[in-house]
Amino acid sequence: MTTQTNSQTLLTPLMMGDLTLKNRVFMAPMTRSRAGTERMPNAMMAEYYAQRAGAGLIISEATVISKQANGWLNTPGIYSDEQTEAWKQVVDAVHSKGTPMFLQLWHCGRASHSSFHENSQLPVAPSAIKLNQEYVHTPIGKQPLETPRALETEEIPGIVEDYRLAAERAKSAGFDGVEIHGANGYLIDEFLQSKTNHRSDRYGGSLENRFQFLKEIVESILTVWPANRVGVRISPNGNFNDMGSPDFRETFIYVAQQLNNYGLTYLHVMDGLAFGYHELGEPMTLAEFREVFTSTLIGNCGYTQETAETAIQAGNADLIAFGRPFMSNPDLVERFTNGYPLNPPADVKIWYSFDKEGYIDFPTYQQSPVKVS
Repeated sequence: MTTQTNSQTLLTPLMMGDLTLKNRVFMAPMTRSRAGTERMPNAMMAEYYAQRAGAGLIISEATVISKQANGWLNTPGIYSDEQTEAWKQVVDAVHSKGTPMFLQLWHCGRASHSSFHENSQLPVAPSAIKLNQEYVHTPIGKQPLETPRALETEEIPGIVEDYRLAAERAKSAGFDGVEIHGANGYLIDEFLQSKTNHRSDRYGGSLENRFQFLKEIVESILTVWPANRVGVRISPNGNFNDMGSPDFRETFIYVAQQLNNYGLTYLHVMDGLAFGYHELGEPMTLAEFREVFTSTLIGNCGYTQETAETAIQAGNADLIAFGRPFMSNPDLVERFTNGYPLNPPADVKIWYSFDKEGYIDFPTYQQSPVKVS
C-alpha cells in the first residue's frame, strides 16, 4: 500500500527564467566516472540521465573545461569537438523526456596531480598551498598530494577564456544552460576563499579581488548565454578538499550579492552539512542567501522529501537538489509523488566503478521484487 505524498509544493511546476520546470526536484551534479580515459560522453551516460529525467531540471556531472582542469579519473570533458558531439546523445536522451539539462563547468585546481597533466606539470591554484589530505586517485594509482603551482597573473585570462569556450561548446551540444562550479574546493572556490587565496595581485587580498576571477568567468560566459541560462554553485559550509575559511560568512554573502547583480537564473547553495562541515561558525542558511539573492535559489545536500518541502514552503528555496537519492532511485520523483519507499543507498564502492553496475541497473519501483507477506 502506498501513501499519497503531501509535497504540495515540491512537486509543482516552476518558471525558472524562461524555462518551465515540471517540478522543483533538481538532479544535483554528481561525479560518476563513466566517461573513460578519453573523457568522452557515451550511450551508457545517456541512459543514466534519461532514467532520471523525472527531475524538473538535471545538472550534468562536473565536466572539465580544459586538459589543465583535469583532476579526477574518467570524468567527461567539454574541450574538444569530439566531446561536444558526444554530449549531444546525452542531451537528446534527456530532452526526449521533456526535461531541461544544464552542463556544469569544472576546473579542479589544486585538487589534482601532475600525473593528470601533459609533461607532468603541477596542478595550478591561486596560491602554492597544498591540500591537506592523505592522497588523491590518479592515473598511476593513489598518490600523495603535491604543492600546486600558483598561477601567474597573465595566465588567468586564458583560463577565463577556457570557461567561455566550454560554455560555447555546451551550447553547440544542445544544453539548455550552464552551471559554473564554484564549490567544493575546486579552482573558483580556491580563489574565493581566504584560506587558499594568498595572492597580492588584483585576484587576491580583498573580498572584491578574490571575487574577481569568478566575476570575469561570469561576464565571459554571459557573452555566450543569456543570464537566465547561467547558474552558479557555491559551498559556504563545506570542508571538502580541505576548505573552510574563518571569514566564510562575509565572503559568501558578498559573493551572492555580487552575483545577484547579473540577473543569473539561479544560485545553487550547498547549505546542508552531509558533505562535510568546516565548523568555523554557525552554518550558513538558505534564509541568509534569500535576503541578498533575488532570483531562483536552490538548496542542496542531505535533504529528504519532507525537509525539501519545508524549505520551499518557508520561502527559503525555490528548488531542492537531490544527489545520492537519485543514484539508487532513477524514478525518485515518481516515488516522491506516490509515497513509494526508496531503494537502499548505493554502496560507495560502485559510485565510481567505471561500469554499468551501480549506475544504470537500479530498479524502478514497478521493477522491484514484490514482497509477499
